Amino acid sequence: MKEYITLVLKGIAMGAANVIPGVSGGTLALITGIFERLINAIKSFDLTAAKLLFSFKIKDFAKHTDLYFLIAIFGGIAIAIISLARLFYFLFTNYPVYIWSFFFGLVLASVYFVGKTVEKWNTAVIITFAIGVILAVLISILNPASENSSNLYLVLCGVVAICSMILPGLSGSFVLILMGNYQLVMIDAVNDRNLGILIPVGIGAAGGLIIFSHILSWVFKRYRNQTISLLTGFILGSLSVLWPWQKA
Repeated sequence: MKEYITLVLKGIAMGAANVIPGVSGGTLALITGIFERLINAIKSFDLTAAKLLFSFKIKDFAKHTDLYFLIAIFGGIAIAIISLARLFYFLFTNYPVYIWSFFFGLVLASVYFVGKTVEKWNTAVIITFAIGVILAVLISILNPASENSSNLYLVLCGVVAICSMILPGLSGSFVLILMGNYQLVMIDAVNDRNLGILIPVGIGAAGGLIIFSHILSWVFKRYRNQTISLLTGFILGSLSVLWPWQKA
């Protein structure tokens, strides 16, 4: 029970991060040591999982998919997104510098903790680190698109945002800002429980999550050091979005 409470709290931390533009839930997953387990658990939703589920072999299905781990994590994420949307809106409206400073420090510290998990820094690793920094900075200076509430675009928002949310250094909320739908999805739809908006986004997120987890798991297994260095670069580059005094 203690383990699952801890996992729920880690999920809440990830969910809170995903509500905030510029902060990555994937970064929190890396910091708290659950990133690879999370990716592998999501990836396990395959044909074997489907056969076990439709054969009503629930225990085997739960074991194959690490189901209780996922329930704890995504339960925590849901709790955070639903309960903290209004709170963070209030905090960012009234105390923006303090909140941005907190997350700037948190993400800055994570650069060290994530980077030290690279087993060996060589030329290829350093190059991928630099690429990560450059890509994150380039993404941060893009101009946001206009709001679009069409179902197809909302599904696309779900796909792109969820991939960003689980990728350390990239903020799903910030990507939604670039796509023009942050206010519509993360503030208005969440606070108003607008299923007409949330369902298409959720469909895109579910599909994108399963597909992207397979890609990420494959890359991690074959190019672990380069992948972590790339993600470390993403995290470092994302600090430009979190600088507390941007409007000072």
